[in-house]
Amino acid sequence: MKLSELVHSLPINKSKSQCLYRLMRTLIHSKLFISAKISDENEEEGYWLTPSSQILLKDNPMSMAPFVLGVSDPIMIDPLRRISEWFQSESATPFAFTHGKEFWEYVGQEPRLNNLFNEAMVSDSMLVISVVMKKCKQVFEGLISIVDVAGGKGVVGKAIVDAYPGLKCTVLDLPNVVDGLEGGENLVYASGNMFDFIPSADAILLKWILHNWSDEECVKILKKCKEAIPSDKGKLIIIDMILDDQHEAFETQLFFDMVMMNLFRGKERTEKEWAKIFSESGFTTYKITPVLELRSIIEVFP
Repeated sequence: MKLSELVHSLPINKSKSQCLYRLMRTLIHSKLFISAKISDENEEEGYWLTPSSQILLKDNPMSMAPFVLGVSDPIMIDPLRRISEWFQSESATPFAFTHGKEFWEYVGQEPRLNNLFNEAMVSDSMLVISVVMKKCKQVFEGLISIVDVAGGKGVVGKAIVDAYPGLKCTVLDLPNVVDGLEGGENLVYASGNMFDFIPSADAILLKWILHNWSDEECVKILKKCKEAIPSDKGKLIIIDMILDDQHEAFETQLFFDMVMMNLFRGKERTEKEWAKIFSESGFTTYKITPVLELRSIIEVFP
């Protein structure tokens, strides 16, 4: 769109139009837009999408708009304004301090936030599994069954069974997430709590789950996973972040760690911290495969 068309299309006065220029200048610096000449015939400039803004379009099949709307919702952001008060309190998280309930309890009782969070996770899952299936499809080869723990609406599970028609996937999540969802021949939904029970399978998938929980809680989850897989050939498939101060996106990793501190009792972990909870859970070896700019696949073996 031409800049002049953008300005004239909005019901704003001259002062506000100058503010719009300043806003777009900031967004260009942030690489959400680029400024370019409309044509060689004149000097007028327009704004064009970058890969970062294209992925925020609602009609983009891999749109991350629901994810951005979810993490920037006032309910999510407000606790950050009370960090100093929270440090002096007994509450486990700023979220609980601000809203009087832990995140998962609040989501389970608030339909709007529940839907917002689930849609955010769906958008993230669509992007992640599309990359995983292109770069690391071999991770699922040879499996007959898999459980997607806290797998939400089953976006990842559906992609896996579509790629491997002979593989059966069970999506395990809380009742407020999976009740009413219909599976298929190789995809079933199970309502339950991962701290209590995980169905048996060749492999257990944990996509962006463990960073929500403390080390002690992660060990409990991982022990349940270990009980659910064969001791001779089973494995865990973890898709999560590995905090690394040498990583070019380390600053973004740190910001995600602050999100974990704000909402949950979890954290982003270094490889050493991952290895520690694997060992405490009874696992012996693991293998790391980078798959996205910020996340990796960790295959963990008994």
